[in-house]
Amino acid sequence: MEKPIYLKDSDDIKLFNELRKKVNQRIEAIPKNRDLYIQIKAVILPLMYVGLYFVAILNAGKPWVYILSFVFMGISLVLIYLNLIHEAAHNNIYKSKKLNGLVLHFFDFIGANSYIWKKRHIASHHAYPNVDGWDTDIEQSGLLLIVPWIKAKGVQKYQHRFFFLVYPLYLFNWMFIRDFRDFFDKERVILKTQGRIPVAEKIKMVTYKLFYFFYQIIIPVLFFKVSIGLALGAWFLQVIAASIFALFVLLPLHPLPDNAFPKLNKDNGLPFSWLRHQFEVTNDLKENNWIVRNVLGNFNFHVAHHLFPNYSYMYYNEITEEIEEFAKEHHLAYKRFPLLTALGKHRDLLRQNANNAYYILEE
Repeated sequence: MEKPIYLKDSDDIKLFNELRKKVNQRIEAIPKNRDLYIQIKAVILPLMYVGLYFVAILNAGKPWVYILSFVFMGISLVLIYLNLIHEAAHNNIYKSKKLNGLVLHFFDFIGANSYIWKKRHIASHHAYPNVDGWDTDIEQSGLLLIVPWIKAKGVQKYQHRFFFLVYPLYLFNWMFIRDFRDFFDKERVILKTQGRIPVAEKIKMVTYKLFYFFYQIIIPVLFFKVSIGLALGAWFLQVIAASIFALFVLLPLHPLPDNAFPKLNKDNGLPFSWLRHQFEVTNDLKENNWIVRNVLGNFNFHVAHHLFPNYSYMYYNEITEEIEEFAKEHHLAYKRFPLLTALGKHRDLLRQNANNAYYILEE
């Protein structure tokens, strides 16, 4: 299937080259020891996850310690994703691709699949953000409708009333449905962009999933006398906590009514150049504090990540300063909202889509 084609605009190519030159000059003036901080996290965060697991099973006789340890494992899982997995996929932690691959491989141990996620993230989401049928992050689930110009059907007409019940199940869907469908369903976006998946990767996916459930549930029950109810309950709360935390960080960055969901024309063309597309479909968050920078991997500066994914998040503060000034000077659609405002806007998008506000306008 022919892939989408960005609008060719020589002026926008010159604009991006000018912006890239400014960003490169700014980064070159910064000491190069910043990435060492992420490399230290690449040791500490996985050890935190493993440490919490051992705290849980060694306190199997204390249910509340066991449960809280698993909940904090869910939080640390998201921190590993934000700070390490995401950066490793872009080869931004180490200069060696093999070392980045080893970090990325940790994703397999915590219930996801590193192979298919990297394909989704790089070849789908980064290539065509907010493009229906090509960006896996907005792929329709049947329950929730994200793309405004598609007509809501069935329960989607009530999505603004029940979405808070669906979102906590986000990672359950990822573990039990999404990964398997992306590996085996030929109609999925990821298979349209990547083609055949090696059999060895399918075997690895299933093997790691089984290992994940073995150490999460079977080991505590068989070897540490944890009741099956407690084992399942603690694991369930872990995934719920991780789902809520992950979406709290990720939802405010793309699926908002202020961002475009570009429609392909009959020739599979997009209405914007690559540069303008990134501004039109992405927004930043105004929060910029120690927690955002050091705990959440600077996900508040998401425009910088889409324009310059080859730089780690340790440089996004300076890059965003250049982007914001440049966008103002050249009238580019740079957007930045407070976190709670952005979350409210996401709910507005769900409500508008449920009521077919954009669909009616389209008609």
